[in-house]
Amino acid sequence: MGSVVELRPRQREDFTSSLGMIIFLASWAMMFSALFFSYAFVRTRSVMWPPPGTPALPIVMPALNTLVLLASSFTFARGLGELKRGRRSALSAWVAATMVLGITFLTLQVSVWRSVARSGLQISDGIFGGVFYGLTAFHALHVAVGLLILLWVFARSLQGLYSEHNYINVRLCTMFWHFVDVVWILMFVSIYLL
Repeated sequence: MGSVVELRPRQREDFTSSLGMIIFLASWAMMFSALFFSYAFVRTRSVMWPPPGTPALPIVMPALNTLVLLASSFTFARGLGELKRGRRSALSAWVAATMVLGITFLTLQVSVWRSVARSGLQISDGIFGGVFYGLTAFHALHVAVGLLILLWVFARSLQGLYSEHNYINVRLCTMFWHFVDVVWILMFVSIYLL
């Protein structure tokens, strides 16, 4: 018979926290899946997508925004990696870089909305406008929440509350941030490229 591995209290806490975050992200993944499924349903039922007369969506700015968000995932992961190596002060710098990239993403997203609105597409312009603004705004809300989380991590890192032995909260926050990035990539491909 196999032996039972006994976890130390810190390992149990880390495991429970990680499992909780996975369940949380899975619930959000189901919600976003439902939104994407609804979007796909609407698209497949439409004779033509986007509807005739609808202004074209920009590609360059959203593509740049995708690169910005991918870079932010890299910087946050790098900060966590530095912390795990015992370089505590490096975490603050990498989290600050991640916040700057997240703010850049939101700023660029507002520019995209303004550009699209100037081209004539409003949220009230039928299902296409509703889908475009609804999905991208809902994602932007998650980025804004992520920025608040980053601010919390940044403040705690400046206080020296994280170490190579105490980084579970940072790891959980990176999981959320990476999730937001993956959702954006799916959104970028489905809304702007397909």
